[in-house]
Amino acid sequence: MARQTTRREFLAVTAAGAMAAAAPLRARQAKAPLYKISLAQWSINQPLRKGTLQHLDFAKIARGVGIDAIEYVNQFFMDKATDAAYLAEMNTRAKGEGVTQVLIMCDREGNLGDPDAAKRHTAVENHYKWVTAAKTLGCHSIRVNAYSSGTPEEQQKLVADGLHKLCVFADTHGLNVIIENHGGLSSNAKWLMQTIKAADHTRAGTLPDFGNFSISRPTQANPDAKVESYDSYVGVQEMMPLARGVSVKPTAWDFKGNQSPLDYPRMMKIVLDAGYHGYCGIEHGAAGRELDSIREVRQQLETTRDQLTTR
Repeated sequence: MARQTTRREFLAVTAAGAMAAAAPLRARQAKAPLYKISLAQWSINQPLRKGTLQHLDFAKIARGVGIDAIEYVNQFFMDKATDAAYLAEMNTRAKGEGVTQVLIMCDREGNLGDPDAAKRHTAVENHYKWVTAAKTLGCHSIRVNAYSSGTPEEQQKLVADGLHKLCVFADTHGLNVIIENHGGLSSNAKWLMQTIKAADHTRAGTLPDFGNFSISRPTQANPDAKVESYDSYVGVQEMMPLARGVSVKPTAWDFKGNQSPLDYPRMMKIVLDAGYHGYCGIEHGAAGRELDSIREVRQQLETTRDQLTTR
């Protein structure tokens, strides 16, 4: 005679079945997003310069536009890199807002590829304080520039030398040193990748910027300069193997010096195809409507992420 199932056993089996059915849903809900969104401080550079927004409020500002991670620019706390109390206050404010501090973009500390060996050495050492500040803030990287002079080959050798030396120091703090395509030769993705590889250090990486592939163009100081650019989609694809971050601007370049609106799905697919799922930092703030324009780019990134998730 077959044994009858008790009510207790029936309820246990039913509960187990319900849990098993719910598991896929919980897994989907708990699954990490395809990429995360952060805010680069340069997006609000004009209000910061005018004093209508304050550096110490950056975490709060980011939260206000729906973003929970931030990327600093050293220009806005240039004299505070070694100020322990000030850095502690930055930490306190970020923690209070539930905001992650991602990296520090570093400028105005000399050229890592300066042809003068003494000046190059000074530039390297000038960045040390930003490495330690980034460590204090819980960042994973500092962003530096690949500026130099001479032939492309000479510049590559000089920048690689300065970058390697800075990486040796950064490695002792567990920090990465990443280079953005930021004008001149650095906006030639092939040259930049060759330079970083020549630095020969695991801490050296890239920060691909979608909208910074203008190599040269006429300026007031140099009206005869030729228009030269690098295709943004090609450049980002070439830079992604060493990417430790991504800078999002809503424009893209072609190889002929032309700009056009960013094709978000196309570009973000390039980023994801490289296996990158980290922070994508919005670096865009339309003059006079910075916060609204940041929200618009954030919404575009979220919509694109949703589209790519369901594919």
